[in-house]
Amino acid sequence: MGEALRLPVERRYPEEFAALLFNDKDVKPPGWRMSPRSVETFILGSQGRELEYEEGGEARKAVISKKFYGDDVLVQRAIVTLASDRGLLLVGEPGTAKSWLSEHLSAAVSGDSMLAIQGSAGITEDQIKYSWNYAMLLAEGPSKRALVPAPLYIGMRDGKLVRFEEITRTPHEVQDSLLSCMSDKVLIVPELSGEDGSVLASRGFNVIGTANTRDRGVNEMSSALKRRFNFETVPPVEDLMDEMRIVRSQVSSLLESSKIEATAMGDDVLELLVTTFHELRRGQTTDGIKVEAASSMMSTAEAVSVGLHSTLFASFFGSRKVDPEHVVINLTGAVVKENRDDLKILRNYWEVAVKPRANKELGLWKAYYKARKYLK
Repeated sequence: MGEALRLPVERRYPEEFAALLFNDKDVKPPGWRMSPRSVETFILGSQGRELEYEEGGEARKAVISKKFYGDDVLVQRAIVTLASDRGLLLVGEPGTAKSWLSEHLSAAVSGDSMLAIQGSAGITEDQIKYSWNYAMLLAEGPSKRALVPAPLYIGMRDGKLVRFEEITRTPHEVQDSLLSCMSDKVLIVPELSGEDGSVLASRGFNVIGTANTRDRGVNEMSSALKRRFNFETVPPVEDLMDEMRIVRSQVSSLLESSKIEATAMGDDVLELLVTTFHELRRGQTTDGIKVEAASSMMSTAEAVSVGLHSTLFASFFGSRKVDPEHVVINLTGAVVKENRDDLKILRNYWEVAVKPRANKELGLWKAYYKARKYLK
């Protein structure tokens, strides 16, 4: 079998988990793999501090990397919510790391980030609760052996967090099937009788949902379901340096997992890329000059995509060194999606924001301005 394209979080950071579990002396909520303090450290990092631990009788050290850049208190509130009887709903613009945060929280709390439901217009109730092995069902009738558990069933049975991505994109009847599971903490299997006919949620079970604000109105959650969740808004990254660190880290991680030899993007080119996304998202340059904001979501996730594509482009078709023109070549596809007018906004940005910096010969802005011919 080939190598996995992307490992789940719990398999991506084995040394960090070993160090945190070895040093975790705080009280753990029932059903949790580690204490809330250790979950926070896994998400926000140890600020460069090495944790000593033992593995196989050998002394080791590990630094816990920072995995989420934003409001630290938001992460703390999210952890508190997951320890309560209410679900956690992460809302915000696309590309603001909602799914990233839910995945890492699930791995830290339950040791399993794979109990995930991907919401869509075509999802059905049996895809989130349970279905049947129909050959066995026809042969034996309804039985626990014939039942095929889905993520919600498994999460309640085993006391684990269940991730529900894009919850507002699912039909109302699927959303409302969560109500009894989240309020009464029970999942009914009407085809079975006795103890097999219901699953009582074990300690540690909860639901982390995500919803994009741009999908508001698609399948608006009912008031009853909203009451079962605490809402946390995940805003875009506001600090330019933080966004640069995220893009650098994610591009490096994606290159490493792809097993493609490529030269990392230099900080000078990275600054051009991230500054462009940052300013087009805010509608204002760092110098205070107003620019027209793009209608598409200029998210950090999109910046990571452009950074990766630029690096691969330079590796496949260039001199392996990422130049400003490689960023521009791959920028249009990220910005101009649903609205062709965004191309005019992009070209206008080059005249209003890029040209003055090029005239001052700041960094690589002159080369960046010359590459505007690729904006088509």
